[in-house]
Amino acid sequence: MQAVELENVSKSFGAHRAVDGLTLAVPSGTIYGFIGPNGSGKTTTLRMIMRILMPDDGHIRVLGAQSSQAANDQIGYLPEERGLYKKMKVREMLRFYAEIKNIAHRDCRAEIDRWLECMQLGDWADKKVEALSKGMAQKVQFIGTVIAKPKLVILDEPFSGLDPVNAEVLKDAVLGLKRDGATVIFSTHDMDVAEKMCDFIFMIFQGKKVLDGTLDEIQSQYGTDILRVRLETNGDGTESMLDLSDLAGVERVNNFGRFQELRVRHGTDSQAVLAELTARGRVRHFEVASPSLQDIFIRIAGADVVEATHA
Repeated sequence: MQAVELENVSKSFGAHRAVDGLTLAVPSGTIYGFIGPNGSGKTTTLRMIMRILMPDDGHIRVLGAQSSQAANDQIGYLPEERGLYKKMKVREMLRFYAEIKNIAHRDCRAEIDRWLECMQLGDWADKKVEALSKGMAQKVQFIGTVIAKPKLVILDEPFSGLDPVNAEVLKDAVLGLKRDGATVIFSTHDMDVAEKMCDFIFMIFQGKKVLDGTLDEIQSQYGTDILRVRLETNGDGTESMLDLSDLAGVERVNNFGRFQELRVRHGTDSQAVLAELTARGRVRHFEVASPSLQDIFIRIAGADVVEATHA
């Protein structure tokens, strides 16, 4: 069964075509990642799945049903624009969210306590929301999204602004939802998160689908045209970042400081590149690899990625 199905869906705002002829199927029980530059149509698509927005054309089925009504209690949604009742206490507000989702008071107390401990917020349960840090408040809103045990969870940029510790806590919580049988759709600008967490990855660019599949399927479309290189040239064990763009067959160099990624043209002999590198210094690392999701993203989005990666 597909948790979400979009068939030839389009949405415009005035003359701007935000989503253009999108067809997509999200299998039940998976983690599905949405990627794309800012303004590419990710949030519009998520809002149409939630029925906050209605498509101009096409059909959307969510949990097997097609409807024009607002999403039901089987769906949890964490929007990119966060919003909490700052004067309410954390436990009190979560109880309010549970009641909105028709969970009886007697049934929600233990679930609220479980989630507070899971998200490392037990000591803040009786504090007002306004006393929380941004990361804490974000985790509280996540609890409010999932407190009713929805079958489908939609998260718009859930990791944005979180420090590494809180991001790890949220990551474990999302994986726990999948283990419990929920389907999770989330958008992200963090390609590393998408690579490591998602069963399937969908990329939308200028309103159109440009990637859709597993990471292996996506990478297989691009072959193994990346050489990852660390080159010691200073004679003291340290690396100096030489300009390697003049190497025969090299199309693009991405300098990461301690190593470089070389994108080579089809048919380039990697061993010939290695021989040239050894003539310039001691090769500490040399790897022939498929492009990362980040590299594929940049190839597709080009200059538009600058805004996305600094969002």
